[in-house]
Amino acid sequence: MTHQDVKGALLAQADPEKAAFFKRFFKTGPGQYGEHDQFLGLSVPQQREIAKRYRSLPPDETEQLVRDPYHECRLTGLIIWTNQARGSGEENRRLILEYYLRNRAYVNNWDLVDVTCPEVVGNYLLNKDRSLLYDLAQENHLWSQRIAIVSTLAFIRKQQFQDTFQIAELLLSHRHDLIHKAVGWMLREVGKKNLDALEEFLHDHAGRLPRTALRYAIERFEPARRKYYLGL
Repeated sequence: MTHQDVKGALLAQADPEKAAFFKRFFKTGPGQYGEHDQFLGLSVPQQREIAKRYRSLPPDETEQLVRDPYHECRLTGLIIWTNQARGSGEENRRLILEYYLRNRAYVNNWDLVDVTCPEVVGNYLLNKDRSLLYDLAQENHLWSQRIAIVSTLAFIRKQQFQDTFQIAELLLSHRHDLIHKAVGWMLREVGKKNLDALEEFLHDHAGRLPRTALRYAIERFEPARRKYYLGL
């Protein structure tokens, strides 16, 4: 079983019409965040099915898939690592995290980050030192910064919010809307678990949050409460 077997399975389901749509959807034009990315035109469910079929692909072979020019190859490889990490022993989870981090230059679009990092990074760090996330948040690399904040989804699910708040603070002045959206999304997830905790954070920071982040964070609020925060 090799990465070429997985790529062959993906190529067999390629859809040029969908590929053209994905090129527009994922902003592959000059100067856009997905510039030069290439697509085969497969849906995420199709990729998940293929990843499930090749769940036992060795890490070195999966790494080759993650480094492929085609977006779907990268995502399928990352899903394979995510599947392998889920329910694995400590040593295997650590190995997958090491592979993931050293290949994060190829985890280079929001879907690649969001589908994978809560499990591969966040869940691994649940009972460990989390300084890695703060290092990633302070790198001058868009996708590492998104990994840092979205990985905290694993903590939010366990009613642990402090790292989400602290990393959100580190990213308050970020200029890219993909970080604003990620920060707002994580804050909204906190609010689903503990509205008081979210409002305490907003009381101190709403006036400095980028508007996109704030709108995401308060999306589930009652209209009057949304209006209040938008007026700060």
